[in-house]
Amino acid sequence: MTSEEMVGSKSFFLKVIVLALLSRMLVFMVEGDTHYYDFVLKETNFTRLCSTKSMMTVNDSFPGPVIRIHRGDKVYVNVHNEDDFGVTIHWHGVKQTRNSWSDGPDHITQCKIEPGTNFTYEVIFGNDQEGTLWWHAHSDWTRASVHGAIVVLPAEGTTYPYPEPDGEELIILGSWYVGDLNEMLEEDLSIPNVTTPSSDAYTINGQLGDLVACSGSETIHRWSVDYGKTYLLRIVNAAVNSELFFAISQHNLSIVGTDGTYTKPTVTSYIMIDPGQTIDVLVTANQSPSQYYMAARQFVSYDPTVTDFDNMTATAILQYRGNYTPPDIPSFPTTLPSFHDLDSALRFLPRLRSLASPEHPVNVPIDITTRMYITIEMNVVNFTFEGSEISHIAASLNNISFMDPGFDILLAYYRHIKGVYTIDFPDYPPSSYNFTGDDWPSSITKPATKVKVLNYNESVEIIFQGTNMLDEAEDHPLHLHGYTFYVVGMGRGNFNNETDPKLYNLVDPPERNTIVVPKNGWVALRFRANNPGMFLRDHFQGCKNVLFILGSQF
Repeated sequence: MTSEEMVGSKSFFLKVIVLALLSRMLVFMVEGDTHYYDFVLKETNFTRLCSTKSMMTVNDSFPGPVIRIHRGDKVYVNVHNEDDFGVTIHWHGVKQTRNSWSDGPDHITQCKIEPGTNFTYEVIFGNDQEGTLWWHAHSDWTRASVHGAIVVLPAEGTTYPYPEPDGEELIILGSWYVGDLNEMLEEDLSIPNVTTPSSDAYTINGQLGDLVACSGSETIHRWSVDYGKTYLLRIVNAAVNSELFFAISQHNLSIVGTDGTYTKPTVTSYIMIDPGQTIDVLVTANQSPSQYYMAARQFVSYDPTVTDFDNMTATAILQYRGNYTPPDIPSFPTTLPSFHDLDSALRFLPRLRSLASPEHPVNVPIDITTRMYITIEMNVVNFTFEGSEISHIAASLNNISFMDPGFDILLAYYRHIKGVYTIDFPDYPPSSYNFTGDDWPSSITKPATKVKVLNYNESVEIIFQGTNMLDEAEDHPLHLHGYTFYVVGMGRGNFNNETDPKLYNLVDPPERNTIVVPKNGWVALRFRANNPGMFLRDHFQGCKNVLFILGSQF
């Protein structure tokens, strides 16, 4: 080989090596970083409302630790159970594409993590997920104290689709129970007309505020801001079963994101956030330097004559830095709606729109291949409890109340194990009547483990219809695991198949993973079934799940 050939050969191989290295670097850039967390489940003592109790926490904190990553990153969480009963963790809103084994619900995608053992979750985010999500326990009602936020920042080298904020703050809204919620629920199961116990108060970042018994300066969360700066406020509703109004005195909120997706900026004086939802807002500190209450209270959608609900208002304080005389009492948000303000609740969601930009497009399914019409009822169900046959009020979908099979349904599906579930969940209710009227059929809800199997990549539309069965109408939260969906329509009364679809928003509908079916109303959702093994969960009090095993390609 001549010297020229040797030089040329070396030059060629050098180029190959450089290209290989660059390709490997690009792969790493696309894949993002990998983060590792350790979650230790154990009992921790907390004092609230004049009494001390022990409750399960992660790493001794309430709320639990924050997972903070960039878009495109992957997370591994090793959960060590040092408590006395089994539990699982769900990554609420995380798509877990083709990774439903790590989604978390017990007896759905996995068995419980038993005391004295550990389990490592692989948490895979969607390539389009950016914003605020959260995680929580998914066994019994342990999520009341076992939950935390997930922050997904823009990918390295990119930024927000709005001016970059000067800082950010997390606000996690939660429920507080003086007693042990799981024990209270177990007791209430023996009482026919009782559902999930009402909470005793609400929390903001684990604190009740200073408007409750045994409160003081140490019982309230404080957020310090600088005049003239704009902050990103990430709000999570981790309350067990309550829609919550939230407002900051004399400060407007500009909504820019929901459930890990971006929205067109919408300015409002309050928000309504459903259980399981997240909302990102921009807040500009443009008022006279002082102290201002941030406040949250429940929206009560059921009969206004019922007074047995949590009427506590949780508070925190936004305080300006600088020299000024603090007020004796911070200014309270007069824009915070009252408990039964139905109009403020119904006005809120229709204002939201997806960003629908070239960088953050919408992909609303148009050619629908599967349509379902699902009624949501509160009805009587007969079941066996501790060896006794009893009747109880329970929620159901199309007159089916999900029955826990005591076995991992996803494993049964994957291994073709018979007898765990049936695949005949109905596409329509068993009978048609005036769903929002005062006359109802006499049928009793059936407890069963029924699932809906969809073909991979089907375009799905589901109409959820609220009902007034047993005169028990109220708002009803639903969460679709492993997906976001488009809320293409919603309204009051009964859904009209002829006229209501003509009013659908197919251009920039809000994209969510959790939605509330309005009291005596309906909501229309669309999504593409391209993430096998995921399901829909009913977050309503006293309910179980209705399950959709999505797709046949594992």
